[in-house]
Amino acid sequence: MQPESSTPSELIYGLNDRPKPLAAILAALQHVLAAFVGIITPPLVIGAALGLMEHLPYLISMALLVSGVGTFIQARRPFGIGAGMICLQGTSFAFLGAVLSAGFLVKQRGGSPEDILAMIFGVCFFGALVQVILSRCIGQLRRVVTPLVTGIVITLIGVSLIKVGITDLGGGFNAPDFGAPTNLALGGFVLLTIILLNRSSTPWVRLSAIIIGLAVGSLVAWYSGQLVPKPITGLPLISAPVPFKFGFSFDWTAFLPVALIYVISTIETVGDLTANCMLARQPISGPSYIARLKGGVLGDGVSCMIAATFSAFPNTTFAQNNGVIQLTGVASRYVGLYIGAILICLGLFPVIGAVLQQIPKPVLGGATLVMFGSVAAAGVRILAQAPLDRRNMLIIATSFGVGLGIAAQPGLLHLMPKLVQNLFDSAITSGGITALLMCLLLPEKKPETEIAIVPAPSPALGPKS
Repeated sequence: MQPESSTPSELIYGLNDRPKPLAAILAALQHVLAAFVGIITPPLVIGAALGLMEHLPYLISMALLVSGVGTFIQARRPFGIGAGMICLQGTSFAFLGAVLSAGFLVKQRGGSPEDILAMIFGVCFFGALVQVILSRCIGQLRRVVTPLVTGIVITLIGVSLIKVGITDLGGGFNAPDFGAPTNLALGGFVLLTIILLNRSSTPWVRLSAIIIGLAVGSLVAWYSGQLVPKPITGLPLISAPVPFKFGFSFDWTAFLPVALIYVISTIETVGDLTANCMLARQPISGPSYIARLKGGVLGDGVSCMIAATFSAFPNTTFAQNNGVIQLTGVASRYVGLYIGAILICLGLFPVIGAVLQQIPKPVLGGATLVMFGSVAAAGVRILAQAPLDRRNMLIIATSFGVGLGIAAQPGLLHLMPKLVQNLFDSAITSGGITALLMCLLLPEKKPETEIAIVPAPSPALGPKS
């Protein structure tokens, strides 16, 4: 089944097309720039909250390196592991609450930073097995994880990411000059540049719209004094990965919330892969689609096991890169191999990442805002394929109401048990679980009911042709 809205002009390079190296590198760089901040932000947040600053450079390097390995596996699909598409693997924000809870559990017992990391990576390693097991029964799960549920989850992912993009456009979280006119002007300039370049009929211009927007925005920021390059000192030349560098530990209290988040992450991945299939003009039903889902979710699980082994936090398929595919018109899975190679280099050579880290937040915000909006639009397009009858509209309305409501009032659940807070503290998890439960509890209208109201043809006229 092909999406009706897809037309040949939407893609410059299809799923199995092989772009020339320069075109592939350009497309890959845009994916990396779109995901770079998302990959390194969870280690920064976790490191600051748990007092792990001495290990932070290594944690960031491993996050980038493992993201590259996972992305390469998803694109290459060895032994059926991976979706065979551009599925950029990155550190998942969904696990922040559960990982911090595990870390604080050890910290309250008087554990050292090494003990904290040993516990986190131990429970994350075994939690990844949950996703590996779920990947084997995706066909059965599809009876529950319908296009309606995946559309709701993808839309909520996009809406949640938009908050990150608009915050960066204003200057970044807790920025002293947040919302300053100079920040808004710089972010707006980058956003307008990308929109104008993306409307070009020249493939090369459209292909490099995000890179040009970021480069021009950085130059304007440097010229106006908003970008002051900082010297890079104290970084090792190479960050060599070490298996279980901090040891290995396990605790059921810490494990259960993490395992439940892996279930939610699986639902998110199914939604992301469905959106990716639509953008790449691949079937979103039938055996080949189910095979992609199985491989993609398995790839996520394997990527998370590799992450825990090499001291990186749990990974997931990044939704924002579907926005890059839509903007650039490049869906070639071979670009995923280049993305993986670039991320591995960023992880092995931390000086490269340190340079990219200096891109001003408003510049990144202007670029990511339109990409995150594209993710939400992809979710809406999936929802449009489901029949919008009274039942489905009720499920959509309730799921959005619960998800976006909790996101708007994050303190709503502060008196609930920690497990409940970890499960429902984001729009994605709360809205996704609501959609799942309502689809199970509200029966669908049987087609026989609709057929019964169609009048029979008149015997005198014979059957209708």
